[in-house]
Amino acid sequence: MKKILIANRGEIAVRIIRACAEAGYTSVAVYADQDFDAMHVRLADEAFALPGTSASDTYLNTQALLAAAQSAAADAVHPGYGFLSENAEFARAVEQAGLVWIGPAPETIEALGDKVTAREIAVRIGAPLAAGTDEPLRDEREAIEFAREHGVPVVIKAAFGGGGRGLKIARSIDEVASAFDSATRESIAAFGRPECFIERYLDRARHVEAQILGDGDGNVIVVGDRDCSLQRRGQKLVEEAPAPGLTEQQRSRIHDAARDICSAVNYRGAGTVEFLLAEDGTVSFLEVNTRLQVEHPVTEAVTGVDLVQEQFRIAEGLGMSFTATPEPLGHAFEFRLNAEDPGRGFLPSPGRVESLRVPGGPGIRWDAGVEAGDVVQPAFDSLAAKLIVHARDRDAALVRSRRALHELEVTGIATVLPFASAVVEERDFQTKAFKVTTQWIENELMPRLDMQSRALGTDDPELQRLPIEVDGRRLVLGIPAGLFALGAQSEPREDGPGEHERMGVHSPVPGSLVTWLKSDGETVDAGEDIAVLDAMKMETRVAAHCAGTLEHTVSEGATVTVDELIARIR
Repeated sequence: MKKILIANRGEIAVRIIRACAEAGYTSVAVYADQDFDAMHVRLADEAFALPGTSASDTYLNTQALLAAAQSAAADAVHPGYGFLSENAEFARAVEQAGLVWIGPAPETIEALGDKVTAREIAVRIGAPLAAGTDEPLRDEREAIEFAREHGVPVVIKAAFGGGGRGLKIARSIDEVASAFDSATRESIAAFGRPECFIERYLDRARHVEAQILGDGDGNVIVVGDRDCSLQRRGQKLVEEAPAPGLTEQQRSRIHDAARDICSAVNYRGAGTVEFLLAEDGTVSFLEVNTRLQVEHPVTEAVTGVDLVQEQFRIAEGLGMSFTATPEPLGHAFEFRLNAEDPGRGFLPSPGRVESLRVPGGPGIRWDAGVEAGDVVQPAFDSLAAKLIVHARDRDAALVRSRRALHELEVTGIATVLPFASAVVEERDFQTKAFKVTTQWIENELMPRLDMQSRALGTDDPELQRLPIEVDGRRLVLGIPAGLFALGAQSEPREDGPGEHERMGVHSPVPGSLVTWLKSDGETVDAGEDIAVLDAMKMETRVAAHCAGTLEHTVSEGATVTVDELIARIR
């Protein structure tokens, strides 16, 4: 390998670009229209456009990515995480194009990336499992039948999903049908696949996972374990390594099951095997993520293993640079800096980062996809950066985390920074009293978080592409459309007078209106869900603020801004 195309964006693209620079590879970035001046584009050795503004037209577009790789004369593709990183067809297309796929074999992704098939492998090797379906659900009726047979709560998951997208919890039979519909929609939007399955949901459980590396010949090393229990809506916010409070038996059970599952399919590259640890100490296999994880830096911090460099080695056919699980040195936390407002239920808050002060000092690492002046784009993930803190033990790492979070300052957008600062002070998160679970944020902390000022939004027009000739060669020049209208007065919004009248229902987030749950002219009650919005690849429900007759003011599929009038209730 000499030139690596990174089929991703944001902070993970920046992470891989830096690894390429250290390993001597030429890095190639790709970008959607609104990312044409993004941080990953500025740092890469080369950058190629993926014309379009949506994920489906750009970072999920196999043909556009392969065309960019061909134009760049790249000889390898690193998918990062999210987007097409766990898509077997994309991996297969990359290899069929004669490029090196820096990840598991397509057949492995199919076997483990499909959560249903992964369960079958887990059963075969004897891993612990909660009750669940062996095949994807055909419709909502199957989901309801399972819930009636096994009881609630249940969790419906995208078979090809991850990162909390396409994951919905139903705590009553009446919620199962809508949970199935919502999980299916999110799965299609985020991963291009509708298949979902269902299993019993373990309440008050911890989320513990094992990082593995495999050489593709059956040799698998467990690099370490992590606790990722601090989640909201199934998406992680704070991770740490090693997982605290495990007995030796629990840790061995997790490591052995992770190694055996991946060895069974001759795993190649980096991957993560996830488990739930129930309140009574029971360990239950959850899923396998056939890619690099967002939280990989905490494992790197305590083991000294550069997981991206190991991915490069394995793709080159050199195998891993070590032969056994490293003994963890110290303790590390990762705090995700998402553009979300915890005080408003973690609603997305895309916009321009006006200023950014990054912490420093011993044991501090900052992985970011934005700098001051950059925009956190509403069309993509809300993750802007990650703060990683390492110290000699967990208590010392907590002290260092408090100091680093105090130094960190972001203006222009709402972020989860106040949440992280509150977490490290919480009694339940302290080492001796540690008892957080995957539902702890919603149940314990969220009610006590204050709302922040939201970004007003930014005007990032699509690129206008013009054919030009330079030295006899035809090129296409992409220019932000707004540059052709400098000095023009902006058009007033057409919402009309009374936009913020008492009857108005306003969008809590910028995004698209996925579906109306109540028809135009239908009578609704106060507090009843009336619409579903998609913002940053997550669904947000809009409730009626009063009772009355609903009048739609925007159509399904429409793009809306924060506080835009979407309906009236008369």
